Amino acid sequence: MTIELPYGRYHPRTDPHPALSSRTGPQSPPLSSRTDPQSPPSPPSLSSGTGPGSPPPPLSSRTVFSAAHVVADPYADTTPDGPAALDWDATLAFRRHLWAHGLGVAEAMDTAQRGMGLDWPRAAELITRSAAEARACGGRISAGAGTDQLTTPPSSLAEVSKAYEEQLAHIESAGAQPILMASRALAATATGPEDYLTVYGELLRQAREPVILHWLGPMFDPALTGYWGSSDLDAATETFLQVIAAHPDKVDGVKVSLLDADREVDLRRRLPEGVRCYTGDDFHYPELIAGDDPSLPDPRFSHALLGIFDPIGPLAAEAVRLLDTGDRDGFRTALDATVPLSRHLFAAPTRYYKTGVVLLAWLAGHQEHFTMVGGLQSARSLPHLARAYELADRLGLFPDPALAEHRMRALLTVHGVPQ
Repeated sequence: MTIELPYGRYHPRTDPHPALSSRTGPQSPPLSSRTDPQSPPSPPSLSSGTGPGSPPPPLSSRTVFSAAHVVADPYADTTPDGPAALDWDATLAFRRHLWAHGLGVAEAMDTAQRGMGLDWPRAAELITRSAAEARACGGRISAGAGTDQLTTPPSSLAEVSKAYEEQLAHIESAGAQPILMASRALAATATGPEDYLTVYGELLRQAREPVILHWLGPMFDPALTGYWGSSDLDAATETFLQVIAAHPDKVDGVKVSLLDADREVDLRRRLPEGVRCYTGDDFHYPELIAGDDPSLPDPRFSHALLGIFDPIGPLAAEAVRLLDTGDRDGFRTALDATVPLSRHLFAAPTRYYKTGVVLLAWLAGHQEHFTMVGGLQSARSLPHLARAYELADRLGLFPDPALAEHRMRALLTVHGVPQ
């Protein structure tokens, strides 16, 4: 069988990657079916590994989070700039899928369309529901704290700090590890590095437990240009390191999303002892996670908190398990194969990578439609989406290749590409 793509014919594969078949056994019913997401959970049932119902082997050599997308409610009568409407069952089921493969979930982050359709009231509910689901499943969860409840420009740094504090408190009360995300409001209000030192210093002093600091580059959000008080990345890095050095006991790690491998390597060498570097580089993640040659003095490596691990979660988990055994070459072979897909999804304008991520979730059968919060399913061209399908299919990323082909044919037909 062949499928007609906008740029030519393609012969889909007929078998999924072996990593996708390791996930067996039933899963627990979604907590979203209960009226109160905080109500007592059903018995946990995460399954993956070597036998039916067996738990996934834990990832031991690296801490790995996948930022997770949200599933829109396709029946909601809303508008692109209206309140987000989510399909809670499908959204939480996808998180259980990630936990079932041994990955942590980074909730309500950029991948979940924070600042691009997912408003704070829905993000707050998402964090509450996902944290409850994590407790039921025994999954690891972190969640993004920002200032996006500020819908008008703030009048002062105090207003920015108050917004951050509100979200930090909500995440801590839900039982998730906070990730202090970069703030558009702070970027617009701060007059220099000192303002960043002040705001982040106050937040870190208040944090109950160590948090993750997130530096999101302007390729992901142009409104964050000049973050840390300078458009000079060397100067910005110095301010970032000052924030960490002032409160190393309150910083679990830093997530760096600058798509600059050399800068990340230099930064992680300068982090205080015990502070982790979580790569957010969706272009260079295999080499950054593998890290320095172990024979070198004081070798360093990056942990992971990545949007690309949303679509490639099972493959990523299997690759890290190879690294757990000391098989660096096997790890690189397995994960390097996914880079062409990631570079395609995150191609400029990078902030629209979510469209490809949700397309692949639909094709893989994780949701029943290709609809996004804010109508973002229209943010990428048909040729871009077709190429994403082809690259993912070549990896064996679809548990049911025939279903993926059927759905892709339907999308192409709707867009005028006869099959």
